[in-house]
Amino acid sequence: MNYRVAIAREAEKVLDRLDRPTERRLRFRISQLADDPLDPRLSAPLVERAGIRKSHVGRWRILYSVDRDARMLSVLTVDTRGQVDKHS
Repeated sequence: MNYRVAIAREAEKVLDRLDRPTERRLRFRISQLADDPLDPRLSAPLVERAGIRKSHVGRWRILYSVDRDARMLSVLTVDTRGQVDKHS
């Protein structure tokens, strides 16, 4: 069930600034989400924002949306928990 992945510019900047192990962990999770973006073991819907899901990787959060018709996963934000809450 592979989805194409689009990463927002700001999320890409955050990923590029991270240390390599953390960046690899986050990019690996994004690739897992591309296989099944609605897997409840990997993510959960955001209560306060309809259509947005979150995935936890340690203290980091990935916020993304899924377009089933276009088979597109759009990564909106990658940040720490406190900072992601400000984006919501």
